[in-house]
Amino acid sequence: MIVLQDCPAEFEREMGCTAAELGHWLPGAAAPHPVRTQPNGADIDIDAGCLRLRWEALAPRRIALLSVPRLQLRFAFEGVDEAARVRFMRRFDLYTQRGGG
Repeated sequence: MIVLQDCPAEFEREMGCTAAELGHWLPGAAAPHPVRTQPNGADIDIDAGCLRLRWEALAPRRIALLSVPRLQLRFAFEGVDEAARVRFMRRFDLYTQRGGG
């Protein structure tokens, strides 16, 4: 498992899920911070700052007969210090991690 030690204020990543799945996970992944969802995004209040999370559906990844949905996510933290960003992303990553093996 990767242990997050730093977190830039803005970055992008790809996730293997649908927008509906991500929307279902967000309240738990962001807890205890409030989440305001909107089409293709969410704003999450973190202390005195905010995370503006935006996503776009990508073409599914196909491996033989398997089709994996994909989202491109853009994380933009505003007014959130690095320690709070790291804490948030550690929880987010653990909460949205899919099982395997």
